Amino acid sequence: MNKIRAAVIGAGSFGKNHARVLHQLAGVELCGIVDIDFAKAQALAGEYATCPYNSLEAIIGKLDAAIVATPTVTHEEVAARLLSAGIDVLVEKPVAGTAEAGRRLARLAAEQGRILQVGHLERFNPAVTALEKVVTMPLFFEVHRLSVFTPRSLDIDVVLDLMIHDLDIVLSLAKETPEEIRAAGISVLSGKVDIANVRLSFASGCVANLTASRVSTEKIRKLRLFQPGEYISLDYQRQEAIRLAIRKNEFNSPQIGVESLKVDRSEPLELELASFFDCVRTRQQPRVDGFQAACALAAAGQILAKIKEHSDLVAERMRRHPPASLR
Repeated sequence: MNKIRAAVIGAGSFGKNHARVLHQLAGVELCGIVDIDFAKAQALAGEYATCPYNSLEAIIGKLDAAIVATPTVTHEEVAARLLSAGIDVLVEKPVAGTAEAGRRLARLAAEQGRILQVGHLERFNPAVTALEKVVTMPLFFEVHRLSVFTPRSLDIDVVLDLMIHDLDIVLSLAKETPEEIRAAGISVLSGKVDIANVRLSFASGCVANLTASRVSTEKIRKLRLFQPGEYISLDYQRQEAIRLAIRKNEFNSPQIGVESLKVDRSEPLELELASFFDCVRTRQQPRVDGFQAACALAAAGQILAKIKEHSDLVAERMRRHPPASLR
């Protein structure tokens, strides 16, 4: 079997991780690193004995698949160029700058008969895979994703940077789009929203509370799911999931049973890339395609609009009644 020739587009922090994992995947040849900053492309290419390039045009025709790990604002342009050239693409999340741009990419991939997978990494977290097997009727989600501040991804709000992972998970488990969204957020260390809290209500009666912060003093990645008769607590970082369920004992009395879900721990990025290249070989639809990613992005866009409404309301209140310290 011939190896799939693959390149990483973007030599930043995400691109470095993709190159590291891709380099060791069986049946895949890392044939190049592309970055408009040629020095960065050269440095990363040198680590894996591959070729550096400073433009897509220089590498098109020499590859079968590509990982797009460039800034979000360039995702649509870069991915569209690759798809139009007959190249299968995995594009980092969010799929594009807007939901409509994401849908355009999804339609283009379908028209070109190309694979378009989106890097919603947590879908490949083994703990999430274990959770998916036991979900029955989600009634309530409580999700926290907190990170310490880093200078990366400051071109987008925390909703698109961090929370979108959990939006994707919640939407995939709830199997419906939210009927009502309430949200608040503030900027702390960047010009974008750094902390956000969101409440999603679904027509089924399910409710989800999500909090995301990139200015925390610790790293937390946890999801709690309540459904009839049980509660499941998932830790993304530890790749652990614990189920607490009401069971009848030998005397037919209710009691709480605790069990750990079976989780086959592995690196999510390796699982994600292996799944992508399997889709490239088999031409099967990826686990997270462009249309699914666009749905998560649409919800994120609505959340950001609600955050702006809340921010405008607070600003107007402060203008009318400024705190004593600001007078």
